[in-house]
Amino acid sequence: MNKRCISDECLRTTGFCYTLSLINGKYKMTVLYTLMEFGIVRFNEMKKYIGSISYKSLSAALKELESDGLINRKEYPQIPPKVEYSLTETGKSLIPILDSMCEWGDNHRT
Repeated sequence: MNKRCISDECLRTTGFCYTLSLINGKYKMTVLYTLMEFGIVRFNEMKKYIGSISYKSLSAALKELESDGLINRKEYPQIPPKVEYSLTETGKSLIPILDSMCEWGDNHRT
């Protein structure tokens, strides 16, 4: 059995590092959780639900998650503008991870 040696390895080449690069950020996991729980959500609904997030931070997190292919943005051509967000299939593949995090939190919070 070959034992792995840390000097021969590099964190940035791991699946863990790639996943972290997509979900790392102050509010990205919160946005993903919100979409997991509620499906299709409008910007202002999400802002109100999260509460502590600024419009700028929410907008930035949504743009990054959309760019990374984890969420869909659907804009309706109407006045006032209507934009809805939802998880892509790739984003939905994170649901088991998010569920596990919720379960862990339920089991360990005091």
